Amino acid sequence: MTMAEYIELKPRQTSDFELLSVGALAPLSGFQGSESWHSTVENMRLPDGDIWPIPITLASDVKASEGDRVELRNESGVLLGHITVEEIFDRDVQKEAELVYRTTDEAHPGVAALIGEGSRCIAGPIETVELPEHAEIFQPYLYTPEQSKAAFAERGWQTVVGFQTRNPVHRAHEYLQKCAMELVDGLFLHPLIGETKSDDIPAVTRMHCYEVLLKGYYPNDRVLLGINPAAMRYAGPREAVFHAIVRRNYGCTHFIVGRDHAGVGDYYGTYDAHRIFDDIDAGELGITPMFFDHAFWCNSCDGMASTKTCPHPADDHVFLSGTKVREMLDRGEAPPIHFTRSEVAEILLEAAGTKVTA
Repeated sequence: MTMAEYIELKPRQTSDFELLSVGALAPLSGFQGSESWHSTVENMRLPDGDIWPIPITLASDVKASEGDRVELRNESGVLLGHITVEEIFDRDVQKEAELVYRTTDEAHPGVAALIGEGSRCIAGPIETVELPEHAEIFQPYLYTPEQSKAAFAERGWQTVVGFQTRNPVHRAHEYLQKCAMELVDGLFLHPLIGETKSDDIPAVTRMHCYEVLLKGYYPNDRVLLGINPAAMRYAGPREAVFHAIVRRNYGCTHFIVGRDHAGVGDYYGTYDAHRIFDDIDAGELGITPMFFDHAFWCNSCDGMASTKTCPHPADDHVFLSGTKVREMLDRGEAPPIHFTRSEVAEILLEAAGTKVTA
């Protein structure tokens, strides 16, 4: 067995490595090969039939041969582990983009990342030397799937709903979470902290928002905050299934799927991420999706509502896009209290380097 030059993992690949290492991507134990890639892209299943919506591949132009044991290092040169090369193959990135992301438009951030990585992939099982480091603020929330399952058991939770987010929790998110909490024993707030779009709010800022929100508005004994080291792919419906599987592996029994889950721009329909589960058996998936319609503050209802419960026109609804919120923060304007809690708005304004204006 020979040793090739090491592979320098890009941030998204480092996230995938960590997820593979801790068991968050079970049943995968390494980066997928050509047969597994084809089955995932074309059928949304692994060759053995398990549901699997998004390929986990390692694109690299490093020279290697089958049987080599190659070092995997992060961008700082730290040795994270090794991959035993079982196969080197070329994937069809255009096909993957079309079937997984439903578009080949390189303006889509997931498609741009896919094409930017290239087609040549190195496949095989991994061995872990050490996990990637994370900033100090994340340390209290670094649960592996084994640890989160133990934490749920310690709290006596038999039913746990997971919530995926790459944004600060606003009032609509809070509404969905608390509706779900009426039906289960606990909430696993599991924000994604891996690579996101450059204009998304940084993970460190978001963590401060989660901490202040949970401290003031949630019962401590019914919520656990953890972090998901995954990178966002913005794959819409397929990523909703992917997020559900990951939370299943962390021990959740239920998973919230909201409006335009894992979407970006106008690439997906508002409820496409709901419809993809129509042909998936929850028993086979191993986790029960909980579907929620668009939630908002309604001035006429004088409270949070959704399209299922509110009879009033859209003019009465307080809803702000992420772009609109960023524009307000840049001007030093706090988002309205009906959109986000004032404590969260203060953190966002401070992070933006602005002061609240009247």
